[in-house]
Amino acid sequence: MKIGDKNLIKQALEAREKSYSPYSHFRVGAAILTEDGKLYTGCNIENAAFSPTNCAERTAIFKAVSDGKQKFVKIAIVGGKEGETIDYCPPCGVCRQVLREFVNPQQFQVILAKSETEYKVYTLSQLLPEDFGPNNI
Repeated sequence: MKIGDKNLIKQALEAREKSYSPYSHFRVGAAILTEDGKLYTGCNIENAAFSPTNCAERTAIFKAVSDGKQKFVKIAIVGGKEGETIDYCPPCGVCRQVLREFVNPQQFQVILAKSETEYKVYTLSQLLPEDFGPNNI
């Protein structure tokens, strides 16, 4: 089954509902698609000490990697205060760098969505120009 952008966004919206965000009340969901068609979701998980907090994007990536998946095609990200999606929710710099570890930045798609019908698609290169990746070491 081919997973399209709208279905990926739907999965991210559902993942957002599982967010643990008692401090910021900013709920984020992500859904990442592997090269072989598997889908992994994640939500943000906050911590009272703040620095141990983990973003939804990294939660999804880490779940996939821990399941042996390391090649990704695209990710959908949704987020907003109290679960309201009034604006696009781009990935933070750390998440962009973690994505860069596993993808071709010119081909990997980052879908920022407000809903299943209102979204923007970028390549990781557009969101992380002059990146630092495995080929730089």
